[in-house]
Amino acid sequence: MADIVQRHIADGDLVPGQPVPSEAEFEAEYGIARTTARHVCRELRARGLVHTIQGKGTFVGPAGIPLRRRRTPIYEEIAAEAARMIQDGRIKVNRRIPSEKLLMREYGVAKATVRHAVAFLRDQGWVFTVPYRGTYVSPPEKWPTAQGHGLPDE
Repeated sequence: MADIVQRHIADGDLVPGQPVPSEAEFEAEYGIARTTARHVCRELRARGLVHTIQGKGTFVGPAGIPLRRRRTPIYEEIAAEAARMIQDGRIKVNRRIPSEKLLMREYGVAKATVRHAVAFLRDQGWVFTVPYRGTYVSPPEKWPTAQGHGLPDE
């Protein structure tokens, strides 16, 4: 796997400052286990091809080079996927959304990123939080009603 990513870097498919796929993206794209994906990132760092910034991700090239931003921040991608799951009924109204730990493991992100995604969902009206109990899906009348205002892309 590390050789494949190294080839993408050498071919210019991944350029300095660009984020490499997250562990979750490696897992989904290549059908590998999360631990294998973690080892791939570790190997790429050992080869000096990438560097990791705590809470931001792993990027092509050495530390200190200008970073290229993802098209969409990862917290918005997580929130959009959750909103699609709510909208199509995979997560039911008044039911808890997946836990922070589960979302962290699923997306390979830090707790702060997950909390940012949940706050984004809450601000849009998709969910509400009950202190010390969890975060639950809001009733449909609270959901955003217009494209560009929190609705997931179709």
